[in-house]
Amino acid sequence: MAETQIPLFPQRGARGQYGPPIAQIKAITADSSLAMAASAYHDHMVRQGFSEHTIKAFGGDLRLLQKYFGSSTAIIKLGTKELNDFLTWLLHYRGVPCSPKSYARRVTALKSFFGWLTSIKILPRDPAAPIIHARAKAPLPLFLNDEQLEKFLNAAEIKLNGDRSDPRPYLLAHLVLQTGIKKAECVGIALRDIDRSGSEPSVLIRYTNPRMQHKERKLAFAAELLPVLDQYIEKYQPKEYLFECTPRNLEYVLADVSELAGLPDQVSFEMLRWTSALRDYRDGMEHDHLRKKLGLSKITWRETSEKLAKIANPGL
Repeated sequence: MAETQIPLFPQRGARGQYGPPIAQIKAITADSSLAMAASAYHDHMVRQGFSEHTIKAFGGDLRLLQKYFGSSTAIIKLGTKELNDFLTWLLHYRGVPCSPKSYARRVTALKSFFGWLTSIKILPRDPAAPIIHARAKAPLPLFLNDEQLEKFLNAAEIKLNGDRSDPRPYLLAHLVLQTGIKKAECVGIALRDIDRSGSEPSVLIRYTNPRMQHKERKLAFAAELLPVLDQYIEKYQPKEYLFECTPRNLEYVLADVSELAGLPDQVSFEMLRWTSALRDYRDGMEHDHLRKKLGLSKITWRETSEKLAKIANPGL
């Protein structure tokens, strides 16, 4: 008896005999609604292996597009002028701040979305192609000049040596200034990661997210800070983490010191981080070493180094 050979491909009319199709591609036309086209583009991103972050971000950007024009608007009705009007609304009239990075990503989302629609012949021309994709740069950062920094550190010392001695402001201010760590990194410091064994004490910055582990690093700080660290531990009795409070509480600590110092602006973690980087930059720290100290990628360092060069140079 001859064996029946199983066909390699489904036979005509035998739809789904080997299981359902992997994906049903939505049939869209130039008259399809923004909502339908955005849904089809979401499926396209999934099929193409876009990262989860990109899919989520672009999806949110296209929802804003639908909010502005209406989800039922036909995609053929959107030209370059309409897209530029949308971008102007994002920047000036939406009532929600649009950072340079968010703006640049939203332009990218428009170009990717309409470029895809054009590539699969849904649209006759790409309305997003003429949009100028200028790289949006954030303004120069805020930092403490030498006089302001002296006032700030003096105020922290007053907190340390006052009648109601509090070592936390002094420890926090000097630790961030010496290491240049971010707020989240500061809150995440575990007691076990403070190393006193070497000639110079250090702290290990860890990340639980595997994608962020390239930012992990060991940072040195001055041995003169150890007595204050011991005072702090004796007073606050932390069990697992150095600062066992919310990030907002630490912001209040910096705000109190800023007020005592009589500074015009409240000092933030970001200001201290930039002040730390600026001091190292001016002291001639090798650039790649400073990049690693700050936990920055080479791409991010390009813009950071440009800003440091501008604020480090004397006035013209």
